[in-house]
Amino acid sequence: MVEAVLARLPGAFEQLMRQYQGLCWHIVYRMLRHNEDARDICQETFLRVYQNLHQYRYESPLKYWIGRVAYSIALRHLERQRLPTGERIEQDDPVIALEDEADSFDFQAACEDADTARHLRVAIDLLPPVQRTLLTLHYLEDLPIPEIAQITGLPAGTIKSHLFRSRLRLREVLELH
Repeated sequence: MVEAVLARLPGAFEQLMRQYQGLCWHIVYRMLRHNEDARDICQETFLRVYQNLHQYRYESPLKYWIGRVAYSIALRHLERQRLPTGERIEQDDPVIALEDEADSFDFQAACEDADTARHLRVAIDLLPPVQRTLLTLHYLEDLPIPEIAQITGLPAGTIKSHLFRSRLRLREVLELH
């Protein structure tokens, strides 16, 4: 597909966009939580992909390269906005042992009940942008931690730490309802 886009074959870039627009949307929307901004950032992502596809080196799957572009652009957007969450993006969080009860939180089971799913969506929206994104990539996109690390550039330990804290927070919110 990359060669077809670089050769400017008709419809090649549109096919690439169709294939990866869902991943891009999941990453960007979970970080920004604003439809208009998310649409703009997704468009910017694919513009950058088109402009820089010649730099893709096949060292990782195209999916991760595009995800990394989307994540980086959304992160820069958040930094420019200076969201009041006060969240710091840690590059070297210690690995938290996931043997705690938060690790036993069953995300998919929580989504099965409509009322619980509504509370879960609200709880997810209350999480900081990076935690929302990591949760989405891991549980909704079904990506393993090493693949999320390729997309985000975060160490695996940091991702595990964020997922741990996210599951703990979601459990607390759901137990209240």
